[in-house]
Amino acid sequence: MAQDAGWGGGPPYGGAPYGGAPYGGPPGWGGWMPPPKPGVIPLAPLKLGDILGGAFSTMGRYWKQLFGIGVAVYGGALVVAGAAALIAYSAVSAHLHRVISLSAEQEPSSKDLTPVLIALGASWLVAMVALTISTAMMYAAVPAVLQEAVLGRPTTFSVIWRRAWARIPALIGTVILTALIVMIPVVLAMIGFLALMIGAIALTDGPGAAVWASLGFLGALATAPLAAWLWVKFSLAPSAVVFEGQRPVAALRRSSQLVRGDWWRIFGISLLAFGMAAVANYFIQIPFSFLGMFSGVIGGSTLADDPNPAAIALAMSGYVVIILLGQLIGQLVSATFPQLVTGLLYVDRRMRTENLGPVLAEAAAVPPQYGP
Repeated sequence: MAQDAGWGGGPPYGGAPYGGAPYGGPPGWGGWMPPPKPGVIPLAPLKLGDILGGAFSTMGRYWKQLFGIGVAVYGGALVVAGAAALIAYSAVSAHLHRVISLSAEQEPSSKDLTPVLIALGASWLVAMVALTISTAMMYAAVPAVLQEAVLGRPTTFSVIWRRAWARIPALIGTVILTALIVMIPVVLAMIGFLALMIGAIALTDGPGAAVWASLGFLGALATAPLAAWLWVKFSLAPSAVVFEGQRPVAALRRSSQLVRGDWWRIFGISLLAFGMAAVANYFIQIPFSFLGMFSGVIGGSTLADDPNPAAIALAMSGYVVIILLGQLIGQLVSATFPQLVTGLLYVDRRMRTENLGPVLAEAAAVPPQYGP
């Protein structure tokens, strides 16, 4: 593992703090001295305000790189998904029209229904692959921006893009591994929930109902915290992939090592960040929803009494475009802010456990001692 995590050379981990003495009392001054802050955060263990403020500052200073990459990858994913849907529609349009034209009493034939289902499945698969790559790109771009933001260094869209793209395979592997690990208790919780439903619906009388209900409740109660624990345990793995160039399995181990001893704090701050992003996303969607409804009413008024699917799609195109635009803007916030907070938690844990502050200070060319 690189000693500096991509920030330049520095003293070994665990060496003397910045300037040869702890922040607050550099040698020769006697008074409290604040830690250096060349970028968006002070180079010392971070408080909640430092982390949230650093995330907002990074979004403000590097919005062109962050949102530019977000628009490129999510917009590209939307174009790919739309193209796949159009190709699928053109391939099975005749079958789809025959299925739609059936009355409620009629059953579609397999020769019409099978191609439609295959086309829907193929277009969904293409959309999921495009969304996965886009999400992985954002997971890589945010730490790449933070590498410069922490040091206060300028960067460009092309530099961040190349750095993030180089880590895409490792990040996809990390995300998939994390999802598979977390999915185990989630599946167990679903089984417990199904057992609870069986006990409540099928076994309405007798002691069997109480047994099944108890098993379902206990299963969900035991596995839900396990899923949350695993999610937090491996939440710093994407940052380790980008900052340290780790491979998926090594990144999961690295995240587990950094989270150890500070699980509750990381859980609380991460949950707060996701909650703030969800609230912001909700308020972003409100004006687009009103505009979309207005556009949909106008488009619907132009339809004939018996419109075909193409006319319906054309009339509702304005509504779809406006809603998708709101979703894109909301997704940029949802994909950026929580990842910035997670990346700063990674930096904070390394400054607390590995004395990374002096390494960052040297990389930022901060003088080893400075006046009061």
